[in-house]
Amino acid sequence: MNVLFTCGGTAGHVNPAVALARIFQEKHPGCRILFVGADGGMENKLVPKEGYEIRSVTITNFRRSFAPADVLHNFGTLVNMQKSKKQAQAILDEFKPDLVVGTGGYASFPVVSEAARRHIPTAVHESNAVPGLTTKALSKVVDRVMVGFEESRAHYDHPEKVVVTGTPVRGDFFRYTREEARAKLGFDDQRPLLLSYWGSLGAEVMNQKMVDFITKECYDGAPWRHIHGAGRDFPWMQEELLRRGLQLGDNGIEVREYIYDMPLVMAAADVVLCRAGASTISEIAAIAKPSILVPSPNVTANHQEKNARVLADQGAAILLREQDCVEDTLYDTASLLIREPSRREEMSQALKAMAVPDAGQKIYETLLEIMH
Repeated sequence: MNVLFTCGGTAGHVNPAVALARIFQEKHPGCRILFVGADGGMENKLVPKEGYEIRSVTITNFRRSFAPADVLHNFGTLVNMQKSKKQAQAILDEFKPDLVVGTGGYASFPVVSEAARRHIPTAVHESNAVPGLTTKALSKVVDRVMVGFEESRAHYDHPEKVVVTGTPVRGDFFRYTREEARAKLGFDDQRPLLLSYWGSLGAEVMNQKMVDFITKECYDGAPWRHIHGAGRDFPWMQEELLRRGLQLGDNGIEVREYIYDMPLVMAAADVVLCRAGASTISEIAAIAKPSILVPSPNVTANHQEKNARVLADQGAAILLREQDCVEDTLYDTASLLIREPSRREEMSQALKAMAVPDAGQKIYETLLEIMH
């Protein structure tokens, strides 16, 4: 069996494809896997690290503006579409897939649409609550559209093609109970744990706010434990906290450059403070962690706010826009949630009602159906 996955642009598009590739290899020893991404996309680094071969096509986005530079960019995109179509044809000729699955990103378009034209079984999976342009366009030609949440179904022209499968999450996230994770982290008290991070690279605006947040925690006598992942802002954050005379670590407040053991720390957490990217939302929903979501305002089509809104509307998370994080708003919101166990329990129950815990298996079964 030959299975081709096409994805790119963000880790939120790549991670589900990698999780599915593993399932296919477990169920079908000898199954051949190929990934296709976009030239220069982060997938060209992420996928080989997971042990898979990746090819690329030359594809760029369309900009919704008539500024001269954007018109020129869009003309280049039209040229690239022709080029990527030929590249996709060559890849399909060579690999001869039995199944083609797109999990988001511009690279999916030429590959999935060409596979559908050849009547190869095709499907797309959309991790975001509201589909992007690529998924929306491909939903018209593929055999199945797989989505993370029931609320997403309404955004498609052919709801009969849509299957609510959830989004696959790494098995590591289900390994520990809260108590096991706390013991493994060496916690010797009953203070709740707040986990905060702003994506793998951090986000300078939010990290500046976290400096004030951590300062206030220290002045309040560290009423809870806190692990913060600062990303690339770690050096200046550390410097600024030292300049303010704050001694972290012994009081249970910890700032790390990266949180390498995220499944462990998230299992131990009582409240998560983070962005609302597709991967993050899936992980929070899968393990039912109460969260305060501050969507990044700098993503295409405001996807993160739409993701956060789906959870917030069900009472499964608190949505706080970046522009509303003024003065002590972030701190007060977190403080209130940490001090209200009953509200956290309600949020956990709402998340459990929305989540599809066996998402990987459900997607695998959906894909097998279209192959027979």
